[in-house]
Parts: sequence; C-alpha cells; structure tokens
Amino acid sequence: MNAKKIYSKTESVCPVCLKRVDAEIVREHDRSYLVKSCSEHGLFSTLIWEGAPEIENWCGDRNAFEKAAQPVDSKGCPYECGICAEHQQQSCCVLLEITQRCNLKCPVCFAEAGSEHSMDPTMSQIEAWYEMLLLKGGPFNIQLSGGEPTMRDDLPEIIDLGKRMGFNFFQLNTNGIRLAEDYDYCERVARAGLNCAFLQFDGLSDPIYKALRGRALLEQKIRAIENCKQAGIGVVLVPTVVKGVNDLELGAIIDFAAHNMPIVRGVHFQPVSYFGRYPESFSEDRMTIPALLRGIEHQTHGEIKVSAFVPPSSEHPLCSFNGKFALQKDGHFKSVSEFGKSKSCCCSVETPAEAAMKYVARQWSAPKGNTLEVVQPEQNISMVPDLTSLDAFLEQAKMTLAISGMAFQDAWTLDLKRLKSCHIHVVSQTGDLIPFCAYNLTSRDGKSLYR
Repeated sequence: MNAKKIYSKTESVCPVCLKRVDAEIVREHDRSYLVKSCSEHGLFSTLIWEGAPEIENWCGDRNAFEKAAQPVDSKGCPYECGICAEHQQQSCCVLLEITQRCNLKCPVCFAEAGSEHSMDPTMSQIEAWYEMLLLKGGPFNIQLSGGEPTMRDDLPEIIDLGKRMGFNFFQLNTNGIRLAEDYDYCERVARAGLNCAFLQFDGLSDPIYKALRGRALLEQKIRAIENCKQAGIGVVLVPTVVKGVNDLELGAIIDFAAHNMPIVRGVHFQPVSYFGRYPESFSEDRMTIPALLRGIEHQTHGEIKVSAFVPPSSEHPLCSFNGKFALQKDGHFKSVSEFGKSKSCCCSVETPAEAAMKYVARQWSAPKGNTLEVVQPEQNISMVPDLTSLDAFLEQAKMTLAISGMAFQDAWTLDLKRLKSCHIHVVSQTGDLIPFCAYNLTSRDGKSLYR
C-alpha cells in the first residue's frame, strides 16, 4: 500500500539557482514534505509538518489544491514584489531596516548583518518611507530593524517622527545590549513612543548564546528587561529555536516570561530558517510548528496544551500560530484566546490583517502602572496579585501572556501560496514593499533576490 499522498500543489524555487519550479506538499504517514525538482539541480524534499495537529485539521479549507496562475508576460512571484497585483494580503506589520551595522556577529542572522561600513538611511529617506506607507494604506505597525537599530543614536528621533506622522505602534527588533548598558538611551526611546522591545532571547544559559550569538549574553538580556520595565517599554521574548541547541528550553523560557509579567508581554518562537547567515550543521534537522507546539505542552507539563493554539486569521495557516493565556492566582495559566478562530461580523469592515495589527499593538505594549520586579532565572516566587475575580485580575493586573510562533520560509521551504498571503513586509532600500520571506530569501551559496 502506497502511504504517500499529495496534499497540495504549489510552486517554489530551486534552493541552488532560485529558479521557480513546480512543487507539491506530499504526505507520507504523519509527515509532510515540500517536494520539488529543478531540471539543472535535481530533486529536493524538505520536512515542513510532522504529527499532530494534522496538517489537514490545522489548515482547514484555507489551502486550495490548485496552483495560482502566474501573470502572462511577467517574471511573476517571487521576482517582482513591490507589492505586485498578485499579492493576496495587505500590509499589517512593516519592517524598516534603519541600519546594517551591528554590535554582534551572530552565527545565526537572517539579515547577515554586521557591515560597519554600510551607510545608514538618512532621516529624510526614512520620512519618505513613512509617507509612502501612508499612501499605501497605513498607518501600519512598524518594526524598526536592521542590523541592530540601537546602533543609531537618533533612534528616538526616528520613532518621534513616525509618531507625529500618525504611526501608532513601534516595535524595536533588538539584541538588547544597548538597552542593558545605557538606561538613558532606554528612557529616550520610551519617551519618543517606543511600545515594545522585540528582544532576542534564546534561552536561560550562556552556552546557548555562545552557540547562536557567539558570546555569553544572558546577563545583558536580564538587565535589558529590567531597564525596559523601569522605562515602561513592553517586552516580547524572541527565541530562535534550533534542534539540539535550545529546543529543550521552551518551557523554561515561558516560565521565565511568566515570572516577569506584566512587563514581558509575550514569547514569540521562531524556528531557525536557512537564509542569511547560519551554520551548515543546522541545515538538516528542521523544527516544525507541530513539533514546537508539542514541545511547549510537554515542557510545561501539560499546562499549556497544543489545543490552546490556533492558526493565524490573516496569513497562511502554515506560517504561524498564536495563543493568549492568563496567569491566575494559583500561578497556573488559563487559555483566554479565541483570536484567529473568531468570525467577522457581517457588518464589520475590519480585515483580518487590521484585526491582527490591533491585537499585536494592544497585547505587546507595556501595561500602565507596572511595579513588578524582574526575576532572575533561578528564582521561583509568586508575583500574582490577590484579586477576587478573573475579570478584575485581567483588567487591573493585565497579567496575560501571548505565546506565538512564526515559521519563516527559506529557499527549501518556500511555498508561493504562502508567500502571496504574507502580511509582514519590508521596505527595501529603493522604497518598495517586499514580503519578509522574499526579501530575505537566499540561495544555498548566499545569492539573494532582494538584499
């Protein structure tokens, strides 16, 4: 009996030459592979899903079997992003890469950052980007990225300019080093209107940071969270998850986040993707979304269950997951999220991308009146106020934690149906809007489509 089954037909690219090729998602028992063949470089088969929840149940009817037709007389997707008319999703979160400089040389870096001699975009260029985004349907949620954005002394002015132009939510993608070492700078970006530090946070031991970031960093991570707490900046912990390095830290990271609520607003797991800079030794063993979800359940001793998570409401269901949890008086989590499952009211004019944008801004911003202390990893003390009802608990303490994850696509896993549903976009140096996974796409030898 042949256990193989074609689940979906799509298109992808060859990991070697980046030529567009036909592809299929093939089920083999409980594992699903993206399978494609290049006439020049041969067959490629990459694991993208394994075990429960089953891919059919997770995706539902949102994964049409037929391929989307490419436009006639055009290079087509993914070569002509800007965004092109074939794109099926509006912008929700937009990244501005305000520097390529960095104060680390991480072994793992999707941007392959670290060029000290690159020219930062000027303030007038950034203002032009803001204006372009407003013309294209903004204001959107803004991620200030790089490189390491805190390399710029004028970061507060960049945030202030955006706020004055009407952008409401600013998130800083950061390794946290300057936030840890320069509290005055931390206060300046907070006063300018920074809502959230999207903090690189790979685990609770320095060997993990040495493997993924090239040096011990745990002390700086904790100090950065302390300074963000004092300044009133929400923090989302962002682990890059690599099998054999930190895939057994999922529960410990969530526990650390719980002990540092409410200033820690969420944990956003990112299974490692193979673009930019990464060790070749990582490339064979993939961390899939279902394996990550089962790891969370197992490592939280069943307290946070796989069933508490839902696929996204706007982007493709194979791209991400999310759940929202309240920390109760007894120190246990209760799932309180239906985000992603809800159906729009017939009279609603809000799109799924707009709903996602508002949800992120509301959940990831720092709560008002935060007085809790940052807790060291080895400590284990209750920080939950004694409130008599869950409603009062949620309203007064805002003790909710968002747990989510994003499986970015690389040249091995790229599915053009997923790419066309992407709502996380990057402003290129030429002022075009490029879906994140297309912008960072690199071939096996490092060739890039857009960078």
